[in-house]
Amino acid sequence: MTTMRELRQAAGLSQEKLAELAGTSQPQINKLETGQRKMTVDWAVKLAGPLGVEPAALLGLDGPAAHAPQLRPARPALPPLLRAATVPQTQTAASMPVRAAARGGVDQEMFLEDGPIDWITRPDYLKNARDPYAMYVVGESMMPRFRPAQLLHVNPHKPPSPGAGVVVVKRNRAVLVKEFVRRSPDAVILREYRPADREFSVPLEEIDTLHTVVGLQEP
Repeated sequence: MTTMRELRQAAGLSQEKLAELAGTSQPQINKLETGQRKMTVDWAVKLAGPLGVEPAALLGLDGPAAHAPQLRPARPALPPLLRAATVPQTQTAASMPVRAAARGGVDQEMFLEDGPIDWITRPDYLKNARDPYAMYVVGESMMPRFRPAQLLHVNPHKPPSPGAGVVVVKRNRAVLVKEFVRRSPDAVILREYRPADREFSVPLEEIDTLHTVVGLQEP
């Protein structure tokens, strides 16, 4: 299986050079390669250009025992927003933000970071939507429905129906990507598939927002 160290070596980079290109330090690169630090979305965006891969390909790399991503020929490092011509460099009416989320805590929760990490072109079905956004899937609790590194398209103003995918943002800024089951007078009932197929409730007092997943983009 391909590791981050092998990706770096295939790109012809030392740890020091990769750190320089990614705007970080050599010890941080070493921690990522040895599994002492988790591969978050923010790290994936920083490292993708220098390593010659897409950010989505890096999200499975938590350490030496990672799943092999799809490699591409090495290429010169580019600023994150210039890697694809279709990605707007600034917010426009035809773009929507990719919100950062890093795995942490328990139950496959994620935690929002400050501001978007990227901008992508809105799909046709969201052109007239208000405040749509995208978010990477991190973790395996919703497989096979949602897989790690997929980019979810979210309409924050569409009410969820039973069976819909949802992004639940808690008041402590933790995020759950789950399946909506139903509402009760004092909670929202959600479903996840792994490690066991189960339903569970989140008290309404803990929820800040509940947004509906309306589509996804493959890595």
